[in-house]
Amino acid sequence: MLAASMALVGSYVALSKPLAAALPVLLLAWLRFGIGAVAMMAWLSKPVHETPMSAQTRRLVFVESLLGNFLFSICMLYGVSMTSAVSAGIILASIPAVVALLSWWWLGERITLRVALGVVCAALGIALLSLSKTELTSQASPGLDANLVPNRRLWGNLLVFGAVLCEASYAVIGKKLTGVLSPKRITALINLWGLALATPVGLYLALHFDFGAVPWATWALVLFYGLAASVGTVWLWMTGLQTVQAAKAGVFTVMLPISAALVGVLALGEPLGGQQLLAFALALVGLVLATWPAPGHRG
Repeated sequence: MLAASMALVGSYVALSKPLAAALPVLLLAWLRFGIGAVAMMAWLSKPVHETPMSAQTRRLVFVESLLGNFLFSICMLYGVSMTSAVSAGIILASIPAVVALLSWWWLGERITLRVALGVVCAALGIALLSLSKTELTSQASPGLDANLVPNRRLWGNLLVFGAVLCEASYAVIGKKLTGVLSPKRITALINLWGLALATPVGLYLALHFDFGAVPWATWALVLFYGLAASVGTVWLWMTGLQTVQAAKAGVFTVMLPISAALVGVLALGEPLGGQQLLAFALALVGLVLATWPAPGHRG
């Protein structure tokens, strides 16, 4: 489920190019949360066996949405706009390591040698995949290179690392929440907070946007994006976290760039070379090392 969650994230990230071209990004985010809220209304009610939320749990739900939904998107979108795609990709390679460190510090999880080696392989795989890409030269507008001055690039890199911290916190807090709330309820609640946070800007953009100019095919993609980003990926991730340590779960973030690259190759016709294949192999070795049962382990 963890692998499927990150693979689904990678797939809709790769297919989001036409969406970003057709709608303002923050309006798209608001629509995503709105679609998720409608789809998950039945998930908001408390199950009979579930204890009432404590004040601490309510705060964690809000922080989970604030970091994982809202600030992650802002840091990522604006960070990538101020630095190169290669630099952003290499910084994102630190996600598994940061998740492992936060899970050790906050959850008290023990990081075994095998998990540590898996984190290193996953990070190397993502970094190698990033170095093999040429989005900056092939997709950038003529004015983008001029904007990548040192100070701007520094701020961009810092914002991308902020996104890394948000994503790692999302994984660790999610592990904490799965001990007291069901995956369905966590998914619905953090989406509802995301909708509340995005509504002021989203509503303003909606009042000034010509929805009639968007073709029906794009709206079908918006629907897929909303259901995948707000419902499918979060529910899969929270369900997987119920039985997997957060440090191990962090290694599965390697599935995001792998899935995005594969969708680019299979659906968008992008080239696939030896360096990408080596990156995939390293990332998969990391997954195997981190998740292979220890000697004597049952079930």
